Amino acid sequence: MDTRRLQLLLTLSRLGSMRAVADAHHLTTSTVSQQLAALARETGATLIEPDGRRVRLTPAGRRLADHAVTILAALDAARLDLDPHAEPAGTLRVGGFATGIRVSLLPIVPELTARHPGIDIVISEYEPIEAFRLLTDDDLDLALTYDYNLAPAAPSPVLETVPLWSIPWGLGVPEQAGYTDAPVDITAYADRAWIVNSRNTADEVALRALGALAGFTPRIAHQIDSLDLVEDLIIGGYGVGLLPVGRPTMPGVTVMHLADPSVVLTTYAVTRRGRSDWPPLRAVLDRLRPPAGPLPVRDWLRPAPGPKSG
Repeated sequence: MDTRRLQLLLTLSRLGSMRAVADAHHLTTSTVSQQLAALARETGATLIEPDGRRVRLTPAGRRLADHAVTILAALDAARLDLDPHAEPAGTLRVGGFATGIRVSLLPIVPELTARHPGIDIVISEYEPIEAFRLLTDDDLDLALTYDYNLAPAAPSPVLETVPLWSIPWGLGVPEQAGYTDAPVDITAYADRAWIVNSRNTADEVALRALGALAGFTPRIAHQIDSLDLVEDLIIGGYGVGLLPVGRPTMPGVTVMHLADPSVVLTTYAVTRRGRSDWPPLRAVLDRLRPPAGPLPVRDWLRPAPGPKSG
């Protein structure tokens, strides 16, 4: 069975059209069609069927696409295993959210590049949905992502994740004099305007789940990427929003602990299946492993007050 044809079938399962598959692999639509027809002959099964002007996978096609994930990952692992002890060298493309890069990646880069000068790390900032897509398309080698316990992520089956660290989030409100860490009754803020992330829907999903469990629907008024700008809006009285517990805030903002259910953000290192033994990637992953105990709060924090950041 030609693995290149399996890759085309897997791409078709993800993109849904011959034209999109052709564009992704720099082929003609006719070539893609011919290769998939050859794959059908090899397997003795009908793999695709018409769906209007497009095509879709048959049940047999979907099963083969599921097998293709495992087969192609195993082949990647086999290629890497040919020289597992090679000195790590090459360009490692890392993408992730700003805090994940700041907390998990940047502290290890100086020692890593000093020990393995052949590794060239290229860093880009992406939200999890963007990073998952780039990893799936093989345009990233490693992603640092996050989700919430009330809004778990669902990455593609071609990806694998390793949890790194977690931190609770609370309710950011205008300064509360005399606040003593008692859990807040979130229903007291049910009629307020709420602030959510502009680039990722996870915290909005978590907030809506939190509201539903408390018996109200939050009114989403603002979509902001920068946590510092969220604080500015809170201070200005424009709304309230979720913020990490323990992160120093600007004067005028209090982060109140949430009663059950809590909201917990967990970060992950995400790679394509079968790639984690590539020496440059392995060198980074080995240093990104979770700490033995809970993450010290200071490792999350940035100085406050300070320059605006994402």
